[in-house]
Amino acid sequence: MIISPALIPELDDIVSRGDPKRRADAARRVSELFLQGAASFRPDHVDLFDGVLTSLVPHAEIEARAELAERLSTLANAPRGLVGQLAHEDEIAIAGPLLRRSPVIDEKMLLEIASMKGQGHLLAMAERPTLSADLTDVMIARGDRAVVRRAAGNAGAAFSSNGYSSLIKRAGQDGVLTIRLGQRDDLSPAQLKELLSGSIDVIRRRLFQVAKPERQADIKQAMTAIIGPSEREERRDFVPAQRTVLKLHREGALGEGALLNFARAFKYEESIAALSAMTGVKIETLDRLISGERYDPILIAGKAIDLEWATVRALILVRLGPNRTASPADIESARVNYVRLMPMTAQRVVEFWKTR
Repeated sequence: MIISPALIPELDDIVSRGDPKRRADAARRVSELFLQGAASFRPDHVDLFDGVLTSLVPHAEIEARAELAERLSTLANAPRGLVGQLAHEDEIAIAGPLLRRSPVIDEKMLLEIASMKGQGHLLAMAERPTLSADLTDVMIARGDRAVVRRAAGNAGAAFSSNGYSSLIKRAGQDGVLTIRLGQRDDLSPAQLKELLSGSIDVIRRRLFQVAKPERQADIKQAMTAIIGPSEREERRDFVPAQRTVLKLHREGALGEGALLNFARAFKYEESIAALSAMTGVKIETLDRLISGERYDPILIAGKAIDLEWATVRALILVRLGPNRTASPADIESARVNYVRLMPMTAQRVVEFWKTR
């Protein structure tokens, strides 16, 4: 590579005494010069550009730095100092492309950035072709739902035993995460069983639908171990619950307070029996509706008899059982839908249920 003798002195002058505008203009020209010839440069040439650009590029505008980062992100011989400088920027439009795919960023730098930067940086990093177990440990510890979901769906990501334990625990409140974890080839049978035992039936069925045939067999085996043949055939016995509810009714104590107490104690049969008595819908009908895939029937029944949100929320949780919890996002979505639901609409649906 032949460098014009006049170019280096000019750059030295700009770097040491130039105003920001001159430095930004020089950064653009030198960057373009590097990108045009990058394929033929020797390591010492790259180092020369690296030293110059790390001094000039910070003075370029955000749009220019973002474009440069995008173009550098696929180069195997991109200037390491410059790439590191751009990858540490707070502006995700600049750091993002490099964190997603730059082969120049090493493990040490990734761990450093993952430990100190925000969710946007972690989310971009989660898209890298490969992620080490050490890196995913940091991402799981610091990442929000979007970060963890994306990492779990990355086939090139590796997870430690502790990492998988944390993911499985979080999946108990995140159906999307459950489905992504359940499709991973490196998830052991024991981990799959643990994952499925903390999920609700609708998520299990969805995972089975989207999984590969060999994974479907593992899911069936895990579910057999979790449920067992006798439990699958078990029928709920509502007779004792009906007696309890009838006694409360005779004593004039059957109302929303009693229903709330049943739900908070996770007494499913008593909750359904009480709700049946208060709405006039048969127990069998309510049981079939409420144990289905959606929580809408609970909202409808609650609105029809003007239940407080606290009672409706408790009924949603009793539907899941004491060993599973709903995510805060799902609960908030249910609350919003309950507020929007018109009483007249709910009452019409309940009248229809009574005829079934």
